[in-house]
Amino acid sequence: MSQNRFSVISPVDGSLYLERPFASEAEISTRLAAARAAMSVWRRVPLAERSAILLRFGAEMRARAAALAEAVTWGIGRPAWQADETPRLALIGELLTAAASGTLADAEFETDTGIRRFTRPVASGLHLSICAWNYPTAMLGYLVSQPLLAGNVVILKHSPQVPVIAELAEEAWLAAGGLAGAFQCLHLSHPDAERLIAAGSFQAVNFIGSVAGGKRVHAAAGGTMTSVHLELGGKDPTYIRADADIDRIVGDIAEGCFSNAGQSCCSVERIYVDQQIEGRFTEALLAEAAKWTIGHPVRDKAMLGPVVSAAAAGRIRGQIDAALAAGARGLLTPTSDLGAAYVPATVLAGLNHRMSIMRDELFGPVACIQAVSGDQEAIALMNDSSYGLAAGIWTSDIARGIELLDEVEAGTVYLNRCDHADLYLPWGGVKESGLGRTNGRVGLLETTAAKAFHIRTLE
Repeated sequence: MSQNRFSVISPVDGSLYLERPFASEAEISTRLAAARAAMSVWRRVPLAERSAILLRFGAEMRARAAALAEAVTWGIGRPAWQADETPRLALIGELLTAAASGTLADAEFETDTGIRRFTRPVASGLHLSICAWNYPTAMLGYLVSQPLLAGNVVILKHSPQVPVIAELAEEAWLAAGGLAGAFQCLHLSHPDAERLIAAGSFQAVNFIGSVAGGKRVHAAAGGTMTSVHLELGGKDPTYIRADADIDRIVGDIAEGCFSNAGQSCCSVERIYVDQQIEGRFTEALLAEAAKWTIGHPVRDKAMLGPVVSAAAAGRIRGQIDAALAAGARGLLTPTSDLGAAYVPATVLAGLNHRMSIMRDELFGPVACIQAVSGDQEAIALMNDSSYGLAAGIWTSDIARGIELLDEVEAGTVYLNRCDHADLYLPWGGVKESGLGRTNGRVGLLETTAAKAFHIRTLE
């Protein structure tokens, strides 16, 4: 393949799904100029009008649901019946616009005689938003709708696995009456993206993706005064206390492990279970795992399709094999003859932190179980990670659960829940899981800068 083009190999059947050219120098210059020209116009559009356009954008994306879902299925392998993310994207827009008038309002401070003080959230400028492939439509709510609502302009570099989604999003924006130039997609190569960031071409970069990719963005922005928001990987733990109601919770935990074939930054990748209930919990989880059938994502109505690529499947199988060789017990280790990218739901037990599968991000449909002696050991192991995106504890003792969650090193903590990005709460991680927060009122504010006003009235 030419360095000027990229291709999408579908994990469904290994076929060439589509090809696209990378943006040329001329196209990059033209689109940057259009974005900069739109900045002063878009930020002056009244908030109510921006809100109305964003709501129409959500509706236009829903009108393109079939094409967007097809791109998800053939691009990343998710079963077709699960591939429509437009309802969530539209809901994000609805919640953001409902909160915007209060969130983006002036904040008054202490006054003196003849002196008024307030701050105003103002748009920061031109944002480069870089989107991952795993929830490629829904995540545009954070990377596109959120900064646009605050008055910024956005250039979207989507994953090269799903370029059609970026193209459809720009089409939907214009159909919704969005200002030309305020939101554009650009199929940037990685080197061109890094070069533009290093040149200070953007006021902000919003990145959702891998730790390695996020660190390259962070390094490229060094010395440019560019604001960098990074939502990176996770190795999310969940702890089942001895008093947990196994029958009520095991389905949720299975979903946390296997949903989207485990390809979520907040998938449950480490399960710590009190040794008193390990046997009962494991038996219940195996019964749930058996329900996560695997099949062709178009022809079958299975729970799982392939993972994103044959290479990703090979890496996942390698981690499973390494854990088994190190002494893990394979409680459910099925195989599939559907193709190289298909990895069935798998359950391993007898794990420990000397194994890479309990340290390194897995991004696959594998439930990894380690027994613990109680709260102290569980919290120590939950925090024994370079990641810190989300974590959960399952217990019938709410007060004790909250006390324990306060000791967990993660950006989001759940009690009796897992694998859930709450649209009202800020979302982001600590340690190598990222910088900054998106989502809700906090996320909306983080796309702005606080401008301070000191008003003196002269008598």
